Amino acid sequence: MIIYETNQNFWRDISHLTRSWTMRRILRGAAGVAAFTSIFCVLFIEVWPKEFTIPSTIFSLLGIVLSVLMVFRTNSAYDRWYEGRRLWGTLVNNSRNLAIMIQATFPKEDIQSRRELAILISNFAIALKEHLRKGVIWSELIHFTPEDQASYQTKKHIPNHIASLIHQKVQVIYRSGALGDADMINFKPHMQVFMDVAGACERIKKTPIPFSYSVYIKLLILGYSVMLPFGLIQDFGYFTIPLVTFIFFTFIGIEIMAAEIEEPFGLDCNDLPTGDIAKTITTNVFEILSVDQSAPVTQPATTDLYTKVF
Repeated sequence: MIIYETNQNFWRDISHLTRSWTMRRILRGAAGVAAFTSIFCVLFIEVWPKEFTIPSTIFSLLGIVLSVLMVFRTNSAYDRWYEGRRLWGTLVNNSRNLAIMIQATFPKEDIQSRRELAILISNFAIALKEHLRKGVIWSELIHFTPEDQASYQTKKHIPNHIASLIHQKVQVIYRSGALGDADMINFKPHMQVFMDVAGACERIKKTPIPFSYSVYIKLLILGYSVMLPFGLIQDFGYFTIPLVTFIFFTFIGIEIMAAEIEEPFGLDCNDLPTGDIAKTITTNVFEILSVDQSAPVTQPATTDLYTKVF
């Protein structure tokens, strides 16, 4: 995600816009369409002048249809992005609430159990972040021993394994008599939320917008932009070039931005900063449980505007 100040300096935001990889792709596509339209205008104005009878109203109707499709496309993609943010917000709140319950109900002298659960809760968020990308990075997990790695490597779903260890640890404390039945009833929904969040995030990741639908919109945008000069050249002449380029820039920009945010857990410029959220969970949980973190989680070195946070 790109850090910026909303509603502060419009022109400064515009000046940094081209730092976005997405915007560079859009500009390259617009430059290609501008080159094609330029060649078209030179050919049909200077080399082979002809009278065209294609009414521009046809393109107006096609533009309306395309606009409706783009609205649906954008809303679908943003719904996925926002649902992902809500799920990670739920994970933050649940991790804090579980830590508060552990701090309030566990025996005061049982510092070791608090520390073990703080590590597990933190590592769940860290593991889930990379599980939704390309696989867990062992070096990112905190207080992760070679013995832990040997055990974890036998598992295909690391967040599942960590959630199971949280359940097992709480059960051990319960069976020791330190927790009552009412405490376990209260713990249960908080421990279940971990896998509820993981499952919902996997649903978003593994259910992209249907391929044929996505490709059809791109083809429709390209076809519309290629045919548009035939409807505009008689009325606008060489001014057709900037008009067609801007129309293509508008439509393809919306499509590419929607494609970028429809899978919100990756490393694109506008994806969710799940790594930063995982660090927040780690810091909060260790603070609530009042245990020594030993190896503090490093915060981003800079919070400068337009910094990318992953």
